[in-house]
Amino acid sequence: MDSMATSTDLLRRRSALGLLVAAVAAPMATRAASGKPRVEVWKSPSCGCCKDWVAHLESNGFEVQVHDTGNNAARVRLGMPTKLGSCHTGSVSGYVIEGHVPAREIHSLLKLKPNALGLAVPGMPVGSPGMDGPEYGSHKDRFDVLLVARDGSAKLFQRY
Repeated sequence: MDSMATSTDLLRRRSALGLLVAAVAAPMATRAASGKPRVEVWKSPSCGCCKDWVAHLESNGFEVQVHDTGNNAARVRLGMPTKLGSCHTGSVSGYVIEGHVPAREIHSLLKLKPNALGLAVPGMPVGSPGMDGPEYGSHKDRFDVLLVARDGSAKLFQRY
């Protein structure tokens, strides 16, 4: 009977150790083998501005993994308030990135490491990364990058 209890205890310890290793390794997995931060993105398969935003991230030092499944479920699962929604949702190093957030601000977020949910650019402002192609001419909307708290509140992070 003691040997049965011992093997059960051993299995529990191994399971706990496995969970601990997974918890420690998960944040490290957000950095690709290339050393670039990895952004996971959920978007519509037919959205051109989302593809352009992904290209913007890639040309600014990010590795991007794309899921062409839409982003509504990901937004809800990651906790980003619907009122701050846009056409794509991303995740990088434990932060949520909603909409056409400039790569510069994502790099700042990763450097500053605030206690926050992430960043959002609600809607689809013309002139923001991905919404800045030749079809828009020289038109640029003023837009804000918001720092979103875990409680869903938001404050200005950067204004463009």
